[in-house]
Amino acid sequence: LSFLLQNNDTEDEERLWRDLIMERVTKSADACLTAINIMTSPNMPKAVYIEDVIERVIQYTKFHLQNTLYPQYDPVYRVDPHGGGVLSSKAKRAKCSTHKQRVIVMLYNKVCDIVSSLSELLEIQLLTDTTILQVSSMGITPFFVENVSELQLCAIKLVTAVSTF
Repeated sequence: LSFLLQNNDTEDEERLWRDLIMERVTKSADACLTAINIMTSPNMPKAVYIEDVIERVIQYTKFHLQNTLYPQYDPVYRVDPHGGGVLSSKAKRAKCSTHKQRVIVMLYNKVCDIVSSLSELLEIQLLTDTTILQVSSMGITPFFVENVSELQLCAIKLVTAVSTF
């Protein structure tokens, strides 16, 4: 009985940590969206386009696409924590559950908004070559991931904006 109670406490503790982390991730996404929305508002002065902020928004977005969203939406991007046998991408996709946590869907929608807003920002503000390369890779990668059709639509807009340079 002691083992069961201890195990239950561990699960509760893990759930609380997971909730805390996802709350911080969501707040960070909101901060990124706020910054990008301010920058893409009409008639903004040049002082608003802070390169460091733009780069951090891009870093945040790329990180969560690669490490949070792609693994949730396409099982091919998941890492087996137990180091089990290598499955083919078809086998991984066949075993995949389509149920997503509400917080993951919220993050996905916010990241789609960020990607879409970045394409608007590219039409307004000239960015450095390094930043353009980061944005380009962010815009191309979704086409190799399954089950992210909304993100792919936003990525088309982003890649189009990049190609106009």
